[in-house]
Amino acid sequence: MTAKTARDALTDHPYYRYRGCAPDPDQPTRAAANPDVALDAWLPYTGDGAEPQKERFARERAAIGICRRCPVLAACHAYANTEIVDVADDGQETVRLAEPEGVMGGMRALDRHRALIARRTGTHPVTDRSLAEARSPQKQTVLAALAVELYESRVARRAGMDVRTTNWHRSALCGLLGLDKETATRDQLLLAALEYGVLPDVPRIVWDGLWPIAAAPTTDGTRQRRIAPDQPLELLTPRPAHARAGRSRTGGTRRPPQRKAAPDGTLRGLRLRVVPTPAAPALLPAPALEAAA
Repeated sequence: MTAKTARDALTDHPYYRYRGCAPDPDQPTRAAANPDVALDAWLPYTGDGAEPQKERFARERAAIGICRRCPVLAACHAYANTEIVDVADDGQETVRLAEPEGVMGGMRALDRHRALIARRTGTHPVTDRSLAEARSPQKQTVLAALAVELYESRVARRAGMDVRTTNWHRSALCGLLGLDKETATRDQLLLAALEYGVLPDVPRIVWDGLWPIAAAPTTDGTRQRRIAPDQPLELLTPRPAHARAGRSRTGGTRRPPQRKAAPDGTLRGLRLRVVPTPAAPALLPAPALEAAA
Protein backbone atom coordinates (compact mmCIF):
# COMPACT_ATOMS: atom_id res chain seq x y z
CA MET A 1 0.00 0.00 0.00
CA THR A 2 1.40 3.36 -1.02
CA ALA A 3 1.09 6.54 1.00
CA LYS A 4 -1.51 7.93 -1.44
CA THR A 5 -3.76 4.87 -1.30
CA ALA A 6 -3.47 4.77 2.49
CA ARG A 7 -4.43 8.44 2.75
CA ASP A 8 -7.33 7.96 0.33
CA ALA A 9 -8.56 5.04 2.44
CA LEU A 10 -8.48 7.31 5.48
CA THR A 11 -10.18 10.35 3.95
CA ASP A 12 -12.78 8.23 2.13
CA HIS A 13 -13.74 6.38 5.30
CA PRO A 14 -17.48 6.78 5.99
CA TYR A 15 -16.74 7.95 9.54
CA TYR A 16 -13.87 10.26 8.67
CA ARG A 17 -15.98 13.34 9.38
CA TYR A 18 -16.57 11.98 12.91
CA ARG A 19 -12.90 11.55 13.73
CA GLY A 20 -11.84 12.66 17.20
CA CYS A 21 -9.35 15.26 16.00
CA ALA A 22 -11.87 17.04 13.76
CA PRO A 23 -12.50 20.73 14.60
CA ASP A 24 -15.41 21.40 16.91
CA PRO A 25 -18.20 23.26 15.05
CA ASP A 26 -18.56 25.85 17.79
CA GLN A 27 -14.85 26.12 18.65
CA PRO A 28 -12.76 25.52 15.51
CA THR A 29 -9.49 25.42 17.49
CA ARG A 30 -10.76 22.63 19.75
CA ALA A 31 -11.24 18.91 19.15
CA ALA A 32 -14.73 17.69 18.39
CA ALA A 33 -14.33 14.68 20.68
CA ASN A 34 -13.34 16.85 23.65
CA PRO A 35 -13.52 20.67 23.49
CA ASP A 36 -11.06 20.84 26.40
CA VAL A 37 -8.29 19.53 24.11
CA ALA A 38 -6.83 21.89 21.52
CA LEU A 39 -6.16 20.75 17.97
CA ASP A 40 -2.52 21.64 18.54
CA ALA A 41 -2.25 18.55 20.75
CA TRP A 42 -1.81 16.43 17.60
CA LEU A 43 0.67 18.80 15.97
CA PRO A 44 4.41 19.22 16.64
CA TYR A 45 5.40 21.97 19.07
CA THR A 46 6.14 25.26 17.29
CA GLY A 47 6.68 27.60 20.23
CA ASP A 48 9.87 29.39 21.17
CA GLY A 49 12.46 27.23 22.90
CA ALA A 50 11.88 23.70 24.09
CA GLU A 51 8.47 22.56 25.24
CA PRO A 52 8.39 21.68 28.95
CA GLN A 53 8.40 17.94 29.36
CA LYS A 54 5.43 17.90 31.72
CA GLU A 55 3.30 19.89 29.27
CA ARG A 56 4.35 17.69 26.36
CA PHE A 57 3.45 14.51 28.22
CA ALA A 58 0.04 15.92 29.16
CA ARG A 59 -0.65 17.10 25.60
CA GLU A 60 0.32 13.79 24.01
CA ARG A 61 -1.58 11.80 26.63
CA ALA A 62 -4.77 13.75 25.92
CA ALA A 63 -4.41 13.34 22.16
CA ILE A 64 -3.73 9.60 22.36
CA GLY A 65 -6.70 9.15 24.69
CA ILE A 66 -8.99 10.60 22.03
CA CYS A 67 -7.32 8.55 19.29
CA ARG A 68 -8.13 5.31 21.08
CA ARG A 69 -11.85 6.12 20.86
CA CYS A 70 -11.70 7.33 17.26
CA PRO A 71 -13.83 5.44 14.67
CA VAL A 72 -11.09 5.72 12.01
CA LEU A 73 -8.18 4.67 14.24
CA ALA A 74 -7.19 1.65 12.12
CA ALA A 75 -7.10 3.59 8.84
CA CYS A 76 -5.26 6.49 10.46
CA HIS A 77 -2.71 4.13 12.01
CA ALA A 78 -2.08 2.44 8.66
CA TYR A 79 -1.53 5.74 6.87
CA ALA A 80 0.71 7.24 9.57
CA ASN A 81 3.01 4.19 9.49
CA THR A 82 3.18 3.92 5.71
CA GLU A 83 6.76 3.91 4.43
CA ILE A 84 7.95 6.14 1.59
CA VAL A 85 11.15 5.16 -0.23
CA ASP A 86 13.17 8.00 -1.77
CA VAL A 87 15.84 7.03 -4.30
CA ALA A 88 18.81 9.37 -4.80
CA ASP A 89 20.72 9.88 -8.04
CA ASP A 90 23.38 7.39 -6.96
CA GLY A 91 20.77 4.71 -6.27
CA GLN A 92 20.86 5.07 -2.48
CA GLU A 93 17.45 4.44 -0.93
CA THR A 94 16.11 6.39 2.05
CA VAL A 95 13.02 5.22 3.91
CA ARG A 96 10.82 7.69 5.77
CA LEU A 97 7.33 7.77 7.25
CA ALA A 98 4.35 9.30 5.50
CA GLU A 99 3.63 11.31 8.67
CA PRO A 100 6.92 11.79 10.55
CA GLU A 101 5.68 14.38 13.06
CA GLY A 102 2.93 14.80 15.60
CA VAL A 103 0.48 12.34 17.13
CA MET A 104 -1.38 10.22 14.59
CA GLY A 105 -2.95 6.80 14.61
CA GLY A 106 -2.74 6.68 18.40
CA MET A 107 1.07 6.87 18.32
CA ARG A 108 3.64 9.55 18.97
CA ALA A 109 6.14 10.40 16.27
CA LEU A 110 8.90 8.82 18.36
CA ASP A 111 6.96 5.56 18.67
CA ARG A 112 6.28 5.46 14.93
CA HIS A 113 9.96 5.93 14.16
CA ARG A 114 10.90 3.22 16.65
CA ALA A 115 8.46 0.86 14.94
CA LEU A 116 9.98 1.77 11.56
CA ILE A 117 13.48 0.97 12.81
CA ALA A 118 12.26 -2.32 14.27
CA ARG A 119 10.72 -3.29 10.93
CA ARG A 120 13.84 -2.39 8.98
CA THR A 121 16.36 -3.99 11.35
CA GLY A 122 17.83 -7.24 10.09
CA THR A 123 15.85 -7.22 6.86
CA HIS A 124 18.74 -6.45 4.51
CA PRO A 125 18.83 -8.82 1.52
CA VAL A 126 21.60 -11.38 1.33
CA THR A 127 23.91 -10.46 -1.55
CA ASP A 128 26.97 -12.06 -3.11
CA ARG A 129 29.11 -9.48 -1.38
CA SER A 130 27.73 -10.35 2.06
CA LEU A 131 28.21 -14.07 1.39
CA ALA A 132 31.79 -13.42 0.34
CA GLU A 133 32.39 -11.58 3.60
CA ALA A 134 30.81 -14.46 5.53
CA ARG A 135 33.40 -16.75 3.92
CA SER A 136 36.33 -14.72 5.27
CA PRO A 137 38.82 -16.76 7.35
CA GLN A 138 37.87 -15.15 10.67
CA LYS A 139 34.13 -15.68 10.24
CA GLN A 140 34.65 -19.22 8.97
CA THR A 141 36.65 -19.97 12.11
CA VAL A 142 33.88 -18.56 14.31
CA LEU A 143 31.19 -20.50 12.41
CA ALA A 144 33.14 -23.74 12.75
CA ALA A 145 33.52 -23.19 16.49
CA LEU A 146 29.89 -22.13 16.88
CA ALA A 147 28.69 -25.31 15.18
CA VAL A 148 30.17 -27.56 17.86
CA GLU A 149 30.14 -25.36 20.98
CA LEU A 150 27.13 -24.00 22.86
CA TYR A 151 28.59 -21.23 25.01
CA GLU A 152 30.51 -18.09 24.19
CA SER A 153 33.55 -18.87 26.31
CA ARG A 154 34.03 -22.24 24.61
CA VAL A 155 33.39 -20.77 21.17
CA ALA A 156 36.10 -18.19 21.79
CA ARG A 157 38.53 -20.81 23.09
CA ARG A 158 38.00 -23.09 20.09
CA ALA A 159 38.23 -20.18 17.62
CA GLY A 160 41.43 -18.91 19.22
CA MET A 161 39.96 -15.47 19.88
CA ASP A 162 38.77 -13.52 22.88
CA VAL A 163 35.09 -13.47 23.79
CA ARG A 164 34.58 -9.89 22.65
CA THR A 165 35.93 -10.60 19.17
CA THR A 166 33.82 -13.72 18.69
CA ASN A 167 30.73 -11.84 19.88
CA TRP A 168 31.40 -9.17 17.26
CA HIS A 169 31.78 -11.77 14.50
CA ARG A 170 28.54 -13.51 15.55
CA SER A 171 26.64 -10.21 15.37
CA ALA A 172 28.13 -9.49 11.96
CA LEU A 173 27.21 -12.96 10.69
CA CYS A 174 23.57 -12.42 11.66
CA GLY A 175 23.45 -9.28 9.54
CA LEU A 176 25.32 -10.83 6.62
CA LEU A 177 22.92 -13.79 6.49
CA GLY A 178 19.77 -11.66 6.73
CA LEU A 179 18.92 -12.37 10.38
CA ASP A 180 17.92 -10.00 13.15
CA LYS A 181 20.49 -10.36 15.91
CA GLU A 182 17.90 -9.20 18.48
CA THR A 183 15.74 -12.29 17.94
CA ALA A 184 17.86 -14.82 16.03
CA THR A 185 18.80 -18.06 17.74
CA ARG A 186 21.96 -20.07 17.33
CA ASP A 187 20.07 -22.77 15.40
CA GLN A 188 18.70 -20.16 12.98
CA LEU A 189 22.18 -18.79 12.34
CA LEU A 190 23.58 -22.25 11.65
CA LEU A 191 20.64 -23.15 9.40
CA ALA A 192 21.10 -19.92 7.43
CA ALA A 193 24.80 -20.70 7.04
CA LEU A 194 23.89 -24.15 5.74
CA GLU A 195 21.28 -22.73 3.36
CA TYR A 196 23.68 -20.24 1.80
CA GLY A 197 26.58 -22.70 1.75
CA VAL A 198 28.92 -20.75 4.02
CA LEU A 199 29.10 -23.21 6.92
CA PRO A 200 32.51 -24.93 6.95
CA ASP A 201 32.78 -28.71 7.10
CA VAL A 202 32.51 -29.95 10.67
CA PRO A 203 32.26 -33.54 11.95
CA ARG A 204 28.80 -32.86 13.38
CA ILE A 205 26.60 -29.94 14.41
CA VAL A 206 25.53 -29.60 18.03
CA TRP A 207 22.05 -28.07 18.05
CA ASP A 208 20.55 -25.98 20.82
CA GLY A 209 18.20 -28.59 22.19
CA LEU A 210 15.00 -27.90 24.11
CA TRP A 211 15.75 -24.25 24.91
CA PRO A 212 17.15 -21.99 22.18
CA ILE A 213 20.39 -20.09 22.59
CA ALA A 214 20.86 -16.48 21.50
CA ALA A 215 22.88 -16.28 18.31
CA ALA A 216 24.57 -12.98 19.21
CA PRO A 217 24.62 -10.37 21.98
CA THR A 218 21.51 -8.18 22.05
CA THR A 219 20.75 -4.73 23.35
CA ASP A 220 18.97 -6.14 26.41
CA GLY A 221 22.16 -7.79 27.63
CA THR A 222 21.48 -11.29 26.36
CA ARG A 223 24.72 -12.86 25.18
CA GLN A 224 25.17 -16.43 23.98
CA ARG A 225 22.96 -18.03 26.58
CA ARG A 226 19.74 -19.97 26.73
CA ILE A 227 16.67 -17.85 25.98
CA ALA A 228 14.48 -19.27 28.72
CA PRO A 229 13.75 -18.25 32.31
CA ASP A 230 15.62 -19.91 35.16
CA GLN A 231 18.12 -21.58 32.86
CA PRO A 232 21.85 -21.81 33.69
CA LEU A 233 24.10 -19.43 31.82
CA GLU A 234 26.80 -22.05 31.44
CA LEU A 235 26.66 -25.79 31.01
CA LEU A 236 26.68 -27.56 34.37
CA THR A 237 29.12 -30.48 34.20
CA PRO A 238 29.75 -32.81 37.16
CA ARG A 239 33.17 -32.75 38.73
CA PRO A 240 35.28 -35.87 38.22
CA ALA A 241 35.22 -38.46 40.99
CA HIS A 242 38.84 -37.93 41.96
CA ALA A 243 38.22 -34.19 42.39
CA ARG A 244 35.19 -34.76 44.63
CA ALA A 245 37.01 -37.18 46.93
CA GLY A 246 38.72 -35.78 49.99
CA ARG A 247 42.43 -35.74 50.71
CA SER A 248 44.01 -37.93 53.34
CA ARG A 249 46.55 -36.72 55.84
CA THR A 250 49.36 -38.27 53.81
CA GLY A 251 48.36 -36.27 50.77
CA GLY A 252 46.80 -39.16 48.84
CA THR A 253 43.24 -39.42 47.67
CA ARG A 254 40.85 -40.84 50.24
CA ARG A 255 38.63 -43.44 48.63
CA PRO A 256 35.44 -44.87 50.08
CA PRO A 257 35.80 -48.37 51.62
CA GLN A 258 35.10 -51.18 49.22
CA ARG A 259 32.55 -53.81 50.26
CA LYS A 260 32.87 -57.25 48.77
CA ALA A 261 29.78 -59.34 48.31
CA ALA A 262 29.67 -62.87 49.69
CA PRO A 263 28.66 -65.82 47.49
CA ASP A 264 25.15 -65.63 48.97
CA GLY A 265 24.81 -61.99 47.86
CA THR A 266 25.23 -60.37 51.30
CA LEU A 267 27.86 -57.77 52.12
CA ARG A 268 30.60 -58.67 54.57
CA GLY A 269 32.27 -56.32 56.94
CA LEU A 270 29.11 -54.43 57.91
CA ARG A 271 28.36 -54.17 61.62
CA LEU A 272 24.68 -54.55 62.38
CA ARG A 273 22.96 -54.10 65.70
CA VAL A 274 19.78 -56.09 66.18
CA VAL A 275 17.24 -54.49 68.51
CA PRO A 276 14.61 -57.00 69.77
CA THR A 277 10.99 -55.95 69.48
CA PRO A 278 9.31 -55.70 72.93
CA ALA A 279 6.52 -58.21 73.60
CA ALA A 280 4.25 -55.51 75.05
CA PRO A 281 4.22 -51.76 74.49
CA ALA A 282 6.31 -49.90 77.01
CA LEU A 283 4.40 -47.81 79.53
CA LEU A 284 5.84 -44.38 80.10
CA PRO A 285 5.10 -42.53 83.32
CA ALA A 286 2.60 -39.75 82.72
CA PRO A 287 3.15 -36.40 84.46
CA ALA A 288 0.80 -35.62 87.32
CA LEU A 289 -1.96 -33.18 86.42
CA GLU A 290 -2.82 -30.34 88.75
CA ALA A 291 -6.36 -30.18 90.01
CA ALA A 292 -8.50 -27.53 88.40
CA ALA A 293 -9.25 -24.55 90.62
